[in-house]
Amino acid sequence: MVKVEEVRRAEGTATILAIGTATPANRVDQSTYPDYYFRVTRTQHMTRLKEKFKRLCEKSNVRNRHMYLTEDILQRNPNITAHGGASLDARQKIGVAQVPLLGQEAALKAIQEWGQPKSNITHLIFCTSSCVEMPGPDYRLVKLLGLPDSTRRVMIYQQGCFGGSASLRLAKDLAENNRRARVLLVCSEIKVQTFRGPCETDLDSLVVQALFGDGAAAVIVGSDPDQGLETSLFEVILANQTILPDSDGAAVGQLGDVGLVIQLSKAIPRLIADNIEKSLIEAFEPWGVSDWNSIFWAVHPGGPKIIDLIEKKLGLEPEKLRFTRHVLSEYGNMSSSSVFFVLDEMRKSSARDGLSTAGQGLEWGVLFGFGPGLTLETAVLRASGH
Repeated sequence: MVKVEEVRRAEGTATILAIGTATPANRVDQSTYPDYYFRVTRTQHMTRLKEKFKRLCEKSNVRNRHMYLTEDILQRNPNITAHGGASLDARQKIGVAQVPLLGQEAALKAIQEWGQPKSNITHLIFCTSSCVEMPGPDYRLVKLLGLPDSTRRVMIYQQGCFGGSASLRLAKDLAENNRRARVLLVCSEIKVQTFRGPCETDLDSLVVQALFGDGAAAVIVGSDPDQGLETSLFEVILANQTILPDSDGAAVGQLGDVGLVIQLSKAIPRLIADNIEKSLIEAFEPWGVSDWNSIFWAVHPGGPKIIDLIEKKLGLEPEKLRFTRHVLSEYGNMSSSSVFFVLDEMRKSSARDGLSTAGQGLEWGVLFGFGPGLTLETAVLRASGH
């Protein structure tokens, strides 16, 4: 008699089998962005605020970003550029159309790298904070990709920057508890809900305008890879989540008539840096790892101060967070999709340099996501060889 466990559960650990990323074609140069931003929002008379915004852009450590919202689109939607304009309908119209399309581009790249028929995908997780609808982008993506109608879908809305790592935690559970499951995880973000003109009394919005960009990432997760047919990049050994103490209200987003309004506390970098080692110790203690320079790092590029404080607090060597800094520089903070851009840059660099594993030649590594809550996601990864 066949046991239930033999039918339902995989034998091995969830593994990342492929990664794909995509960005809109419209690239923004950070050095000229302040002039562009105040021009398209018709606020060039706000000279003092423009100088402040220039300083924010200079300190952001962002060099380039990609944005779906072009000047032409913004001119056709003046309520989006106004700081307090009732614009949710216009933002939603753009988001529900474009978020799945950008996700499709990333997903097709991941599927091509995976090399298996799309019909082998059993589950779909779609994560975004850029739109809300029923049925959602998960439904639209099934149609766009031509996935089976029986694909089991999960839609994750409004998780912010930790949404990607939270989705990976869910993908791990699905892959390990469903034999032969192949989970397509897609995070797609465009800043259509958060773009708005400047305001003297809303400096948090200026930080968002200086830091965030658009991007989509897709990963395929499954247990027990088929030898010779599938390539293992990273095993997802463990995935934890915790709410940081004394962080209530530190990062808040509210969706309303004017779109998504984000409030950010200046204490965020300190709160993350002060609590990150506790999560590291809890996650790695079972494997006897306590030297944080002996592992590879994939950290969400939330902002330069967060990266600097993590590095200082843990005594990390500069190269440990170089892929996080690279993604922040070339793409900005792309919310939920960002951490997979970091992981993708790392594995590509490892391959170019001929290193023994996708994790810069190291076996063990950590993936960190953080966002509203403040919520910290910690995943222990084990890198596979090339």
